[in-house]
Amino acid sequence: MRPPLLFLDVDGPLNPYAAKPEQRPEGYTTIRATVRPGRALRVWLNPSHGPALLALGYELCWATTWMAEANRWIGPVVGLPELPYVDFGQGLLAERPDGVHWKTEAIVAYAEGRPFAWVDDEQTPADTLYVRSHHPGPALLHHVSPRIGLREDDFAALAEFHASLPHDD
Repeated sequence: MRPPLLFLDVDGPLNPYAAKPEQRPEGYTTIRATVRPGRALRVWLNPSHGPALLALGYELCWATTWMAEANRWIGPVVGLPELPYVDFGQGLLAERPDGVHWKTEAIVAYAEGRPFAWVDDEQTPADTLYVRSHHPGPALLHHVSPRIGLREDDFAALAEFHASLPHDD
Protein backbone atom coordinates (compact mmCIF):
# COMPACT_ATOMS: atom_id res chain seq x y z
CA MET A 1 0.00 0.00 0.00
CA ARG A 2 1.36 3.40 -0.97
CA PRO A 3 1.56 6.07 1.72
CA PRO A 4 -0.97 8.90 1.69
CA LEU A 5 -0.07 12.06 -0.18
CA LEU A 6 0.74 15.35 1.51
CA PHE A 7 0.22 18.33 -0.79
CA LEU A 8 2.40 21.27 0.23
CA ASP A 9 1.70 24.90 -0.49
CA VAL A 10 4.74 27.18 -0.11
CA ASP A 11 3.43 30.68 0.56
CA GLY A 12 1.57 30.53 3.85
CA PRO A 13 2.55 27.14 5.32
CA LEU A 14 6.29 27.15 4.59
CA ASN A 15 6.75 30.88 3.95
CA PRO A 16 4.75 32.89 6.51
CA TYR A 17 4.53 35.83 4.12
CA ALA A 18 1.89 37.66 6.16
CA ALA A 19 4.08 37.91 9.27
CA LYS A 20 5.19 41.41 10.20
CA PRO A 21 7.50 42.38 7.33
CA GLU A 22 10.16 43.84 9.62
CA GLN A 23 10.28 40.80 11.92
CA ARG A 24 11.45 37.45 10.55
CA PRO A 25 9.95 34.60 12.61
CA GLU A 26 12.30 32.80 14.98
CA GLY A 27 14.04 29.80 13.41
CA TYR A 28 13.54 31.07 9.85
CA THR A 29 16.12 32.10 7.28
CA THR A 30 15.59 34.62 4.47
CA ILE A 31 16.15 33.93 0.80
CA ARG A 32 15.61 36.17 -2.20
CA ALA A 33 14.15 34.14 -5.05
CA THR A 34 13.96 35.37 -8.62
CA VAL A 35 11.33 33.03 -10.01
CA ARG A 36 10.06 35.32 -12.75
CA PRO A 37 11.61 38.41 -14.33
CA GLY A 38 11.40 41.40 -12.02
CA ARG A 39 12.03 42.02 -8.37
CA ALA A 40 13.22 39.11 -6.24
CA LEU A 41 10.74 37.71 -3.72
CA ARG A 42 11.58 37.77 -0.02
CA VAL A 43 10.88 34.29 1.33
CA TRP A 44 11.19 33.13 4.94
CA LEU A 45 11.87 29.41 5.38
CA ASN A 46 12.47 27.19 8.39
CA PRO A 47 15.17 24.52 7.84
CA SER A 48 13.52 22.26 10.46
CA HIS A 49 10.34 21.90 8.39
CA GLY A 50 11.76 19.48 5.82
CA PRO A 51 12.91 16.81 8.30
CA ALA A 52 9.66 17.20 10.27
CA LEU A 53 7.57 16.74 7.10
CA LEU A 54 9.60 13.72 5.98
CA ALA A 55 9.17 12.11 9.42
CA LEU A 56 5.35 12.14 9.03
CA GLY A 57 5.37 9.17 6.61
CA TYR A 58 3.53 10.83 3.73
CA GLU A 59 4.50 10.93 0.08
CA LEU A 60 5.19 14.64 -0.32
CA CYS A 61 4.12 16.66 -3.36
CA TRP A 62 4.29 20.39 -4.09
CA ALA A 63 0.89 22.05 -4.61
CA THR A 64 2.00 25.63 -5.14
CA THR A 65 2.28 28.35 -7.75
CA TRP A 66 6.03 27.70 -7.49
CA MET A 67 5.45 24.28 -9.13
CA ALA A 68 8.88 22.94 -10.35
CA GLU A 69 10.64 26.05 -9.01
CA ALA A 70 9.89 24.83 -5.46
CA ASN A 71 12.53 22.14 -6.00
CA ARG A 72 15.09 24.80 -6.90
CA TRP A 73 14.33 27.48 -4.31
CA ILE A 74 12.39 25.94 -1.42
CA GLY A 75 13.32 22.26 -1.04
CA PRO A 76 17.08 22.75 -0.54
CA VAL A 77 16.57 25.40 2.15
CA VAL A 78 14.04 23.41 4.19
CA GLY A 79 15.81 20.08 3.72
CA LEU A 80 13.51 18.32 1.25
CA PRO A 81 14.61 16.19 -1.69
CA GLU A 82 13.30 16.90 -5.16
CA LEU A 83 9.55 16.32 -5.05
CA PRO A 84 6.88 15.84 -7.69
CA TYR A 85 4.52 18.74 -8.13
CA VAL A 86 0.96 19.33 -9.28
CA ASP A 87 1.14 21.03 -12.67
CA PHE A 88 -1.76 23.46 -12.63
CA GLY A 89 -1.37 24.31 -16.33
CA GLN A 90 -4.11 26.62 -17.61
CA GLY A 91 -5.87 26.44 -14.24
CA LEU A 92 -3.07 28.36 -12.50
CA LEU A 93 -4.71 31.26 -10.63
CA ALA A 94 -7.98 30.85 -12.59
CA GLU A 95 -11.06 31.94 -10.64
CA ARG A 96 -14.00 29.56 -10.60
CA PRO A 97 -17.63 30.69 -10.48
CA ASP A 98 -18.43 28.09 -7.79
CA GLY A 99 -15.90 29.55 -5.32
CA VAL A 100 -13.72 26.43 -5.31
CA HIS A 101 -10.02 27.28 -5.13
CA TRP A 102 -8.19 26.98 -8.44
CA LYS A 103 -5.89 24.27 -6.96
CA THR A 104 -8.60 21.95 -5.66
CA GLU A 105 -9.74 20.17 -8.82
CA ALA A 106 -6.14 19.51 -9.92
CA ILE A 107 -5.18 18.17 -6.48
CA VAL A 108 -8.15 15.79 -6.45
CA ALA A 109 -7.26 14.59 -9.97
CA TYR A 110 -3.60 14.12 -8.99
CA ALA A 111 -4.56 12.08 -5.91
CA GLU A 112 -6.52 9.57 -8.04
CA GLY A 113 -8.52 8.41 -5.03
CA ARG A 114 -5.54 8.01 -2.69
CA PRO A 115 -5.83 9.40 0.84
CA PHE A 116 -4.30 12.84 1.11
CA ALA A 117 -3.69 15.82 3.34
CA TRP A 118 -3.31 19.30 1.91
CA VAL A 119 -1.75 22.20 3.80
CA ASP A 120 -2.60 25.64 2.45
CA ASP A 121 -3.65 29.08 3.64
CA GLU A 122 -6.45 29.64 1.11
CA GLN A 123 -8.90 26.74 1.50
CA THR A 124 -12.57 27.45 2.14
CA PRO A 125 -15.66 25.36 2.90
CA ALA A 126 -16.29 25.23 -0.88
CA ASP A 127 -13.05 23.27 -1.26
CA THR A 128 -14.04 20.84 1.48
CA LEU A 129 -17.40 20.24 -0.22
CA TYR A 130 -15.71 19.75 -3.59
CA VAL A 131 -13.26 17.21 -2.17
CA ARG A 132 -16.04 15.32 -0.34
CA SER A 133 -18.11 15.04 -3.52
CA HIS A 134 -15.28 14.30 -5.99
CA HIS A 135 -12.70 12.31 -4.00
CA PRO A 136 -13.53 8.76 -2.88
CA GLY A 137 -10.73 8.46 -0.32
CA PRO A 138 -10.04 10.12 3.02
CA ALA A 139 -8.78 13.70 2.81
CA LEU A 140 -7.68 16.37 5.25
CA LEU A 141 -7.72 20.00 4.14
CA HIS A 142 -5.60 21.69 6.78
CA HIS A 143 -5.53 25.48 6.93
CA VAL A 144 -2.27 27.11 8.01
CA SER A 145 -2.13 30.78 8.95
CA PRO A 146 0.12 32.77 6.60
CA ARG A 147 1.08 34.93 9.59
CA ILE A 148 2.79 32.07 11.43
CA GLY A 149 3.37 29.17 9.00
CA LEU A 150 3.55 25.52 10.02
CA ARG A 151 3.73 24.96 13.79
CA GLU A 152 3.77 21.99 16.13
CA ASP A 153 -0.03 21.75 16.25
CA ASP A 154 -0.11 21.54 12.43
CA PHE A 155 2.38 18.67 12.46
CA ALA A 156 0.33 16.99 15.20
CA ALA A 157 -2.87 17.26 13.09
CA LEU A 158 -1.07 15.78 10.07
CA ALA A 159 0.33 12.93 12.18
CA GLU A 160 -3.11 12.24 13.69
CA PHE A 161 -4.74 12.08 10.25
CA HIS A 162 -2.00 9.75 8.98
CA ALA A 163 -2.45 7.49 12.02
CA SER A 164 -6.21 7.32 11.38
CA LEU A 165 -5.71 5.77 7.94
CA PRO A 166 -5.62 2.03 7.30
CA HIS A 167 -2.05 0.66 7.17
CA ASP A 168 -0.52 -2.60 5.97
CA ASP A 169 0.96 -4.35 9.00
